Amino acid sequence: SRPRGTENPPPSGVGSVNIASDYIAERVAPKYYVTIEERVYISDQSDPGRSVIIPDVRIAARPGWEDRPLEIAGGTAVEVAEPIVVTTLFDEEIHESRVEVVDRDQRQAVAVIEVLSPANKVLGSRGRASFEQKRQEVMNSPSHFVEIDLLRGGVGVRTRETLPPCEYLVHLSRNSKRPKALAWPIRLSQRLPLIPIPLLAGDPDGVLDLQAVLTTAYERARYDYRLDYTREPDPPLPPEWAAWADRLLTDKGLRPA
Repeated sequence: SRPRGTENPPPSGVGSVNIASDYIAERVAPKYYVTIEERVYISDQSDPGRSVIIPDVRIAARPGWEDRPLEIAGGTAVEVAEPIVVTTLFDEEIHESRVEVVDRDQRQAVAVIEVLSPANKVLGSRGRASFEQKRQEVMNSPSHFVEIDLLRGGVGVRTRETLPPCEYLVHLSRNSKRPKALAWPIRLSQRLPLIPIPLLAGDPDGVLDLQAVLTTAYERARYDYRLDYTREPDPPLPPEWAAWADRLLTDKGLRPA
């Protein structure tokens, strides 16, 4: 079964992208090679996605401060201002990676694989605008497009049809089938699927074992040591899934019975 805690480790991290790249490269060589490309954008204080990239400024009062009356002597406050530690906001250059499968002869990207980050799913954010611009470029190109969303929060891919309930989603757009596409709605308890990676006409699809990639990233990063499975996830699980997760973690000894 898939290693889990309060939530899956961030799939958009460089480690998991590298693992996915290696996995695909082994299966499409020697006619194709795989590269990791970056999308860069600037996030500033007005960016709605800022909170999922770097912390906002937080000013914390000392415990009990709100219960103390302000002491005034001769019209001057007795309390002396003291310094506190804050995080200064500034323009941040954000780098987000994607995987591209490239035809060796034509030096052309035949498939683009994007793994969504939290900022890509915040409406009105710079991260989402950057992601949607790249998606539009790929969808208007000869390249196939694979979009992997392993984040429960935020706004995901939009389709004309109503998708069934799901926690995760994989969306595959073949260049010859657009606007029709394939979608894998994935429930929390299901194994992540094998995803076909389309190549040039006449060549069989490559394959990306999404479960194997996530499991390898989890093990290499030692998330079993880093995640606190006794805490509830963010965003919270619905009651039925919260009960399921609690039983699973208890059975594995990761939560007290």
